[in-house]
Amino acid sequence: MHTVWKGAISFGLVHVPVKMFTATEDKDVHLRLIHKECGTPIANVRTCPHCEKEVQREEISKGYEYEKGRFVLFDSDELDAIKPENTRTIQILDFVDLTEIDPLYYQKAYYLSPDQAGSGAYNLLLEAMRQSGKIGIAKIAIRSKSSLAAIRAVDNCICMETMHYPDEIRSLQLVPNLPEQTTVNERELSMAKMLIEQLSTPFDPAKYTDDYRIGLQEAIQRKISGEGPDIVTAPAAERTNVIDLMAALQASLEAVKPAPAVAAPAATDTAGDRSKAKPRGTRGRKTEGAVP
Repeated sequence: MHTVWKGAISFGLVHVPVKMFTATEDKDVHLRLIHKECGTPIANVRTCPHCEKEVQREEISKGYEYEKGRFVLFDSDELDAIKPENTRTIQILDFVDLTEIDPLYYQKAYYLSPDQAGSGAYNLLLEAMRQSGKIGIAKIAIRSKSSLAAIRAVDNCICMETMHYPDEIRSLQLVPNLPEQTTVNERELSMAKMLIEQLSTPFDPAKYTDDYRIGLQEAIQRKISGEGPDIVTAPAAERTNVIDLMAALQASLEAVKPAPAVAAPAATDTAGDRSKAKPRGTRGRKTEGAVP
């Protein structure tokens, strides 16, 4: 597993050096945009709709739209100045009961392992949380973003789950058509509770699968095995570049190749003595003794 963060858990005067690892992984099947005509993947290009041209990264600033069509801009130095201080510390502020936290607050889970000579303090915190049934509420800065986090024991590992701040949770009052009070038929309620009881079972996460992802992977394998019309091969970019380079070099050679010599036209009688008076290469220059 790849280490995504390295620091320490701090509670009271106890300092627990830890390494952080992502506890979840993306299993989605990611599909690319393909140009049907030639089979080439289409890249996302930053374009300006006003200038109608591609915009380079160094030409882009970050801005906040405070009114429709009006933005306040920030450069990288201004944003760096207000980023949270990266203290490399997970500072536990309080210990609470797990049942007090609504799952709505949870974001992403991470595993924490002991680092360096911190196994003693790590085991102490792990066992203390396990026996007390408490979890720690902490603050941490990851990738310059301040996050609230829950620190808890999962088997023999300390797990951290980043959390939303309270002002990031939308109010239920914004949800339309919610009932002001629940009024139900008692007989129907009794039957519903019996049905829930019959369907109740210990939680086994292994029994739940992503049917769409499995179906999509099977469809991909069927198409690959059948080598049907839906299989395309993108042109090799390297070979295309070589051909373009050779064409450009050939065109450049043609452009600088000296033109074939053209014989000078024979002097006519009408040119008379004038053509003899000014030999080739003396046009426009006064010769010694010449009359202006």
